[in-house]
Amino acid sequence: MSDSLYPSFPILLVDDEPAWLRSLSMTLAVSGINNTVRCTDSRKVLDILAEGEVPLVLLDLNMPHLGGEALLERIVEEHPGVGVIIISGMNQIETAVGCIQRGAFDYFVKTVEEDRLVTGVQRAIQVIDLQRENRALRSHFLNDRLECPEAFSDIVTADKGMRSVFQYLESVARSRQPLLITGESGTGKELVARAVHTLSGCKGPMVSVNVAGLDDNVFADTLFGHVRGAFTGADAARKGMIEQAAGGTLFLDEIGDLSIPSQVKLLRLLQEGEYFPLGSDQPRRISARIVFATHHDLKARQAAGSFRKDLYYRLRAHHVHIPALRERKDDIPLLLEHFLDEAAGEFDKKKPTAPKELAVLLANYEFPGNIRELKAMVYDAISTHKSRMLSMEAFRRAVGQPVTSAEKTEATGGEGSVFSASQPLPHLHDVADLLVAEAMRRAEGNQSIASRLIGISQPALSKRLKKKRAEP
Repeated sequence: MSDSLYPSFPILLVDDEPAWLRSLSMTLAVSGINNTVRCTDSRKVLDILAEGEVPLVLLDLNMPHLGGEALLERIVEEHPGVGVIIISGMNQIETAVGCIQRGAFDYFVKTVEEDRLVTGVQRAIQVIDLQRENRALRSHFLNDRLECPEAFSDIVTADKGMRSVFQYLESVARSRQPLLITGESGTGKELVARAVHTLSGCKGPMVSVNVAGLDDNVFADTLFGHVRGAFTGADAARKGMIEQAAGGTLFLDEIGDLSIPSQVKLLRLLQEGEYFPLGSDQPRRISARIVFATHHDLKARQAAGSFRKDLYYRLRAHHVHIPALRERKDDIPLLLEHFLDEAAGEFDKKKPTAPKELAVLLANYEFPGNIRELKAMVYDAISTHKSRMLSMEAFRRAVGQPVTSAEKTEATGGEGSVFSASQPLPHLHDVADLLVAEAMRRAEGNQSIASRLIGISQPALSKRLKKKRAEP
């Protein structure tokens, strides 16, 4: 999809009458099909197809030099992947049937079937798009590779399931059909939508709208805009989000919360490819790709009667589901490091060392808020962080575990006391032994980690442990 050209591939129009070709081009352009190439000499068609860029031909039957039926047979034989639609001035059943039998995609009569012709061309475009996407999908999954990994650079993951999602998105990103992104809140659906926009090659902007809570009138005005005087207070015309996203991507988030009347308007937009700004009787064509997202189970809402069945199937022409963080726990350490870097930079602090037991704590938590919740935990911990080792307090508090007195001390940078005023102070030797034992417990027996936790060298720790074991 490039700028406002549709479809993404050129359609070759072949007829020996230039005036008819101009008329046909205008008819298609009015319906939004404007990526066309004209040819008045049937002898040049095979050379044009040999370049491999044209997958669809609209072909007149009656032409000098090389007739349409003979050209049809050669196209089918030499370029079997190219679709051919016959447009003839003759309304003859036998001729039409013969062309279909020879491999034509469809047959239409000039001048009297313009509406059916446009519908037939749109149907052929959809078939070609699906065929291309299927070939791309097979290629991606068989080769297990990403063509544009940089498009997903903002999504931190090493999960195989997410890689499959990325491969699918590369295959469908240039399609004009709607894309539905589902997944729990906080899984990063908008980041996925931005990756799709990058992959699409669209020159226009990505415009995001959260439609949750919009009533019918606000929804229509937000999407379609209005003309001056459309309603009381409309002193000036205003562009809707569809127009603002022209040549780009319109991202509608929380689509599952849309009211039934607004669903009807959205369905009409998807079916007709055009809309009316409020107060206007002049339709406008949509030139933006629409991507939808929701955390709801739309199939369940459709069964409950709160989401239209016809809209549901329109939305999910292409569909990806983003797994919850608890289903991709190998990503937790990667995300933790990413957010520690990000938060330390934002708070202008040195990145702290995360205690080893933090990874164990997070791996055993369900994360109902997904990646968004993990990010909030890290930012909260960094905001109060003062010592070299990152405190576990904020994380334990967030997951509902009790916070130890030692962790409270870490969080305050050593302020306060770990000793009870009602109890006698322990001997220094005993405190040292307890500190070493706690460090070894946290480091799960790793002396290098334990020595760093208490600020001594590994040889010094090893010597102390040997001495302790030698004691009676």
